Amino acid sequence: MDKIFFMNEAINEAKKAYDKGETPIGAVIVKDSVIIGRGHNLTETLRESTAHAEMLAIKDASETLGGWRLTDCDLYVTMEPCIMCSGAIVNSRIKNIIIGTKHIKNANIEKQHTFKMEYFKDSRVNVEFGIMEDECSIILQRFFKDLRKK
Repeated sequence: MDKIFFMNEAINEAKKAYDKGETPIGAVIVKDSVIIGRGHNLTETLRESTAHAEMLAIKDASETLGGWRLTDCDLYVTMEPCIMCSGAIVNSRIKNIIIGTKHIKNANIEKQHTFKMEYFKDSRVNVEFGIMEDECSIILQRFFKDLRKK
Protein backbone atom coordinates (compact mmCIF):
# COMPACT_ATOMS: atom_id res chain seq x y z
CA MET A 1 0.00 0.00 0.00
CA ASP A 2 1.17 3.50 -0.66
CA LYS A 3 0.74 6.93 0.88
CA ILE A 4 -1.87 7.97 -1.68
CA PHE A 5 -4.06 4.99 -0.75
CA PHE A 6 -3.95 5.76 2.97
CA MET A 7 -4.46 9.51 2.51
CA ASN A 8 -7.50 8.69 0.36
CA GLU A 9 -8.82 6.71 3.30
CA ALA A 10 -8.27 9.73 5.56
CA ILE A 11 -10.11 11.89 3.02
CA ASN A 12 -13.00 9.40 3.09
CA GLU A 13 -13.12 9.94 6.85
CA ALA A 14 -13.12 13.72 6.30
CA LYS A 15 -16.10 13.31 3.94
CA LYS A 16 -17.99 11.50 6.71
CA ALA A 17 -17.40 14.51 8.97
CA TYR A 18 -18.50 16.89 6.19
CA ASP A 19 -21.75 14.95 5.73
CA LYS A 20 -22.46 15.36 9.45
CA GLY A 21 -21.82 19.11 9.41
CA GLU A 22 -18.50 18.67 11.19
CA THR A 23 -15.23 20.30 10.17
CA PRO A 24 -14.04 17.82 7.52
CA ILE A 25 -10.86 16.41 8.93
CA GLY A 26 -10.13 12.70 8.75
CA ALA A 27 -7.41 10.41 10.01
CA VAL A 28 -6.29 6.82 9.75
CA ILE A 29 -3.56 4.99 11.64
CA VAL A 30 -1.56 2.33 9.84
CA LYS A 31 0.66 -0.44 11.18
CA ASP A 32 2.40 -2.89 8.87
CA SER A 33 0.40 -1.59 5.88
CA VAL A 34 -2.94 -2.25 7.61
CA ILE A 35 -5.36 0.40 8.84
CA ILE A 36 -5.86 -0.19 12.55
CA GLY A 37 -7.62 3.03 13.48
CA ARG A 38 -9.99 5.53 11.87
CA GLY A 39 -11.49 8.80 12.95
CA HIS A 40 -13.16 11.95 11.75
CA ASN A 41 -14.17 15.08 13.60
CA LEU A 42 -17.20 14.59 15.83
CA THR A 43 -16.95 17.54 18.23
CA GLU A 44 -20.44 18.84 17.45
CA THR A 45 -22.07 15.43 17.19
CA LEU A 46 -20.65 14.18 20.49
CA ARG A 47 -20.59 17.64 22.11
CA GLU A 48 -17.02 16.82 23.08
CA SER A 49 -14.13 19.22 22.56
CA THR A 50 -11.60 16.39 22.31
CA ALA A 51 -13.46 14.47 19.58
CA HIS A 52 -10.96 15.40 16.89
CA ALA A 53 -10.20 13.01 14.04
CA GLU A 54 -6.73 12.22 15.36
CA MET A 55 -7.92 11.58 18.92
CA LEU A 56 -10.65 9.22 17.72
CA ALA A 57 -8.25 7.40 15.39
CA ILE A 58 -5.75 6.99 18.25
CA LYS A 59 -8.49 5.59 20.48
CA ASP A 60 -9.62 3.20 17.75
CA ALA A 61 -6.06 2.02 17.05
CA SER A 62 -5.37 1.55 20.77
CA GLU A 63 -8.48 -0.60 21.07
CA THR A 64 -7.39 -2.62 18.02
CA LEU A 65 -3.92 -3.24 19.45
CA GLY A 66 -5.07 -3.66 23.04
CA GLY A 67 -2.78 -0.98 24.42
CA TRP A 68 -1.96 2.71 24.26
CA ARG A 69 1.48 2.45 22.68
CA LEU A 70 1.18 2.85 18.92
CA THR A 71 4.84 2.11 18.29
CA ASP A 72 5.82 1.86 14.62
CA CYS A 73 2.48 3.26 13.50
CA ASP A 74 1.85 5.96 10.93
CA LEU A 75 -0.86 8.60 11.17
CA TYR A 76 -2.38 9.94 7.97
CA VAL A 77 -4.39 13.10 8.59
CA THR A 78 -5.96 15.53 6.15
CA MET A 79 -4.98 18.69 8.04
CA GLU A 80 -2.15 19.57 10.40
CA PRO A 81 -2.98 18.45 13.96
CA CYS A 82 -3.76 20.98 16.67
CA ILE A 83 -1.63 21.24 19.80
CA MET A 84 -3.91 18.89 21.78
CA CYS A 85 -3.71 16.22 19.10
CA SER A 86 0.04 16.75 18.72
CA GLY A 87 0.48 15.88 22.40
CA ALA A 88 -1.61 12.74 22.01
CA ILE A 89 0.38 11.71 18.94
CA VAL A 90 3.68 12.00 20.80
CA ASN A 91 2.29 10.33 23.93
CA SER A 92 0.96 7.40 21.96
CA ARG A 93 4.41 6.84 20.37
CA ILE A 94 3.29 7.25 16.75
CA LYS A 95 6.39 7.17 14.55
CA ASN A 96 5.33 9.02 11.39
CA ILE A 97 2.73 11.67 10.60
CA ILE A 98 1.69 12.19 7.01
CA ILE A 99 -0.28 15.44 6.70
CA GLY A 100 -2.33 16.55 3.73
CA THR A 101 -2.41 20.30 4.28
CA LYS A 102 -0.97 22.84 6.70
CA HIS A 103 -3.10 25.03 8.91
CA ILE A 104 -1.46 28.43 8.71
CA LYS A 105 -3.82 31.40 8.63
CA ASN A 106 -2.23 33.99 10.90
CA ALA A 107 0.85 34.75 12.99
CA ASN A 108 -0.49 32.94 16.08
CA ILE A 109 -1.11 29.74 14.15
CA GLU A 110 2.33 30.10 12.52
CA LYS A 111 3.88 30.16 16.04
CA GLN A 112 1.92 27.04 16.97
CA HIS A 113 3.08 25.34 13.76
CA THR A 114 6.72 26.11 14.58
CA PHE A 115 6.28 24.85 18.15
CA LYS A 116 4.65 21.62 16.97
CA MET A 117 7.36 20.91 14.41
CA GLU A 118 10.06 21.38 17.07
CA TYR A 119 8.08 19.20 19.50
CA PHE A 120 7.74 16.42 16.92
CA LYS A 121 11.44 16.65 16.05
CA ASP A 122 12.46 16.53 19.72
CA SER A 123 10.16 13.53 20.22
CA ARG A 124 11.57 11.73 17.17
CA VAL A 125 8.30 11.83 15.26
CA ASN A 126 8.79 12.14 11.51
CA VAL A 127 6.49 14.61 9.76
CA GLU A 128 5.68 14.80 6.06
CA PHE A 129 3.44 17.40 4.44
CA GLY A 130 1.72 17.67 1.10
CA ILE A 131 0.37 14.22 0.31
CA MET A 132 -2.81 14.99 -1.69
CA GLU A 133 -2.63 18.56 -0.45
CA ASP A 134 -5.09 19.95 -2.99
CA GLU A 135 -7.75 17.34 -2.23
CA CYS A 136 -7.36 17.87 1.52
CA SER A 137 -7.57 21.66 1.15
CA ILE A 138 -10.53 21.69 -1.23
CA ILE A 139 -12.88 19.84 1.12
CA LEU A 140 -12.02 22.26 3.95
CA GLN A 141 -12.43 25.32 1.72
CA ARG A 142 -15.78 24.07 0.44
CA PHE A 143 -17.01 23.38 3.96
CA PHE A 144 -16.15 26.86 5.27
CA LYS A 145 -17.51 28.54 2.15
CA ASP A 146 -20.84 26.71 2.64
CA LEU A 147 -20.79 27.58 6.35
CA ARG A 148 -20.36 31.30 5.59
CA LYS A 149 -23.36 31.16 3.22
CA LYS A 150 -25.54 29.89 6.07
